[in-house]
Amino acid sequence: MKTASPTRPYRQTARAEAAAATGRRIVAAFLKRLGEQWYDEITLDQVAGDAGVTVQTVVRRFGGKAGLLVEAIGAMVRSAGERRATPPGDPDRLARNLVDDYERTGDTIIRLLAAEGRHAALREPLTLGRRRHRDWIARAFAADLEPPGEKARQAALDALVVATDVYTWKLLRRDLGRGVAATVATIAGMIRSTLAGLASAEGNPNPGG
Repeated sequence: MKTASPTRPYRQTARAEAAAATGRRIVAAFLKRLGEQWYDEITLDQVAGDAGVTVQTVVRRFGGKAGLLVEAIGAMVRSAGERRATPPGDPDRLARNLVDDYERTGDTIIRLLAAEGRHAALREPLTLGRRRHRDWIARAFAADLEPPGEKARQAALDALVVATDVYTWKLLRRDLGRGVAATVATIAGMIRSTLAGLASAEGNPNPGG
């Protein structure tokens, strides 16, 4: 009776690792293009050339540019989650990590958002990105957002999402020309002000009464 070659599992593992590395290389090439070009300007020929593969390889792995887009945005979200990891309830640390992430990805995100209305392929992954950002903020300040009721909680969460949105970063860094440190301080201050207002509402749930 023949037995399986002991090298077969190793070869299968090596092939899987090589395929995964190729996929990451393709996604990285696409993300780089997204940071420099509009979505509709990018061709699979360009991405394949940058990644050192054939167009057929890109299509076989991702199904086309729309599938590659979904994977690329997913990779951005996963990387952002790692870079933004913050102890709960720490506005200064969260603002620093957030701005560090936006310094890497903010211009690409802004470019994608600007094209969202013209390309249906962008809507679903960007909607997912928004939802994950809101969920991240809700987890980061879960203890602060508990009181004083669902309406106040949602209003405070909305304010925190606005304070930490990529457009807030763009306004400060690109439009107003503020430095990184000043941008971190402004976002952290907005977070603290929101949380202070929520705490005040908790202590006086009927401030007009």
